[in-house]
Amino acid sequence: MLTQDSHFMRRALDLARRGWGRVSPNPMVGAVIVRAGEVVGEGWHVDFGQDHAEIAALREAGHLARGSTMYVTLEPCAHFGKTPPCADALIAAGIARVVYAAPDPNPGAGGGGERLASQGVEVLRGVSELEARDLNAAFFHRHSAEGADRPWVELKLALSLDARMADHEGRSAWITGSDARAEVHRLRAAHDAIAVGIGTILADDPLLTVRGSVRPRVPPARVVFDRSLRMPAACQLLETLEQAPLHVVHGPEADPHRAAELRDRGVALIPASTLQEAMAGLLKEGIRSIFCEGGALIASSLLRENLVDRLTLFYAPVLLGPEGLSPFAQIPSNRIDDVLRWRTLHHASVGSDTMISFAR
Repeated sequence: MLTQDSHFMRRALDLARRGWGRVSPNPMVGAVIVRAGEVVGEGWHVDFGQDHAEIAALREAGHLARGSTMYVTLEPCAHFGKTPPCADALIAAGIARVVYAAPDPNPGAGGGGERLASQGVEVLRGVSELEARDLNAAFFHRHSAEGADRPWVELKLALSLDARMADHEGRSAWITGSDARAEVHRLRAAHDAIAVGIGTILADDPLLTVRGSVRPRVPPARVVFDRSLRMPAACQLLETLEQAPLHVVHGPEADPHRAAELRDRGVALIPASTLQEAMAGLLKEGIRSIFCEGGALIASSLLRENLVDRLTLFYAPVLLGPEGLSPFAQIPSNRIDDVLRWRTLHHASVGSDTMISFAR
């Protein structure tokens, strides 16, 4: 059974998700104000640069905030940024108790909990902390040691029940149904970039844009891993550069004349000999989170190099057989005692398909 604190924090987490795709590089945050067991104010961070969740909740609660408890998914900030410190606003409003899920990892913004406690506010930290960290995993990664070297990476794969992403002829279009594809567009919206390997470009000529009910504040950039610059001149990515930026990662063997042609068309080229170099180059371009959609070679390479932070799998109720293409074929064999055990985040039915997400 949920405790009262967990119950209201769950509501705050639901509110935070309403900022999906709209608040980056800020985290998604939700807040609930409770007085005598009743909700008197709610809010969430709606858009980057707008009021934080705490301020929106205080506005809705009005004078009822005095003596109440606030539940918020991230430690209230204690600095002047685009908005004044939320911690000071809570103190001024007379909030008596603050329950927050996760500490703010940003050294320039953290410390709100201590500020509140110093002014006599009761502070409780850590309620639903793991859920709050998972919701803003890319944000927490950015403020970690690993985040200084590379973007946060989510790898999405659409698979058959026998873990094949294409049939024996290499055809992969629409293994999963329309509901799963709609969910993929929603997931895309929360990232700085959508990435694929050149094989996907040659086989499917995708747009790699966000289409659907969720519209991101900033369209994600498109990233293609293309060592030899084989990208066709007439592909959709090059014909839609006005819709979203395009970054192409290439190796030292790439034709310099082809590189010049792409650069002249407005493509950002990132030279790299290894995936680690590629990730560092993308980070320098301001890409802090990547939603990678394969294909098989780039998927297995990212997994082999331990560069995947979240693995999201969509399973279709079909069998493609042993000759189908596997994204895991190039991963080295491991002993049971030595394998990395991923943590299950989420599983759900999506139309006729099944979605499962794992964290490293």
